[in-house]
Amino acid sequence: MRSKTTRTVTGLAVAAGLVTAVSIGIAGGASADSGTTEGTMTNANHQEPPEGARATVQVSPNPTSQRGQEVTITGTCGGGTGLKSVLGGFPEHPALENIRIIDAGPDHFVAKATVSQHIGNGVGPVFVDCGGEAGVTLLVTHV
Repeated sequence: MRSKTTRTVTGLAVAAGLVTAVSIGIAGGASADSGTTEGTMTNANHQEPPEGARATVQVSPNPTSQRGQEVTITGTCGGGTGLKSVLGGFPEHPALENIRIIDAGPDHFVAKATVSQHIGNGVGPVFVDCGGEAGVTLLVTHV
């Protein structure tokens, strides 16, 4: 079982790296009007993220400010078969506990979790495995 978990985390980490690389490439096209907090993302080539890294994920509330606070994880599977698992942090240092998949639907998924009691101030990844597609976002904590 340990090797399956290691493979899953490694696969998710690779997907996160791909998403990060694509995000950095797209960031060159980000713009915001003067005096606003809203920006738009543009990509001259209109390329999608690479296959295997097309799931989207959001965490709310984010940032979070309480240990033990319940958060909601939502997103889409980007062509994947449905939400299979959620990993907050890393197996040896979990940022999220008591993760429950509420709706695994590929077009829109919902999961709930609680922020770990040992978490401090910082930023950590939240990975999703959508059966063929992976996604990652960052959870910011101010405790």
